[in-house]
Amino acid sequence: MSTHADLIDRYIACWNETETDRRHALIAETFTPEASYVDPLMRGDGHQGLDALVQGVQQRFPGFRFALTRPVETVQDHVRFSWSLGPGEGPTLIEGTDFARVATDGRLAEIRGFLDRVPEGAA
Repeated sequence: MSTHADLIDRYIACWNETETDRRHALIAETFTPEASYVDPLMRGDGHQGLDALVQGVQQRFPGFRFALTRPVETVQDHVRFSWSLGPGEGPTLIEGTDFARVATDGRLAEIRGFLDRVPEGAA
């Protein structure tokens, strides 16, 4: 469903946006106010918690970018997508698969992240 693909494109854009005001606007557009994100390394709740996660990843991996690595798959209000994180030029460092639930308003309510490839020392 293209609506969910567009939503996940915005999700990836949130992680890549380094300009604070633009990132805050993307987060508000993409996530419900009570949205949650959890993976094996971190957790964030609400817009402020999600923004803190994004800032932390950007500080840990300056200049790195997230990218989708396969098409978004949808089953009703749930989506699955895979992504990579790496420098703008060169091989990716980290890869993962996320599962998300879309709220009735079309924004993300929950994201559960799984890390498929993390080199030693990168986490």
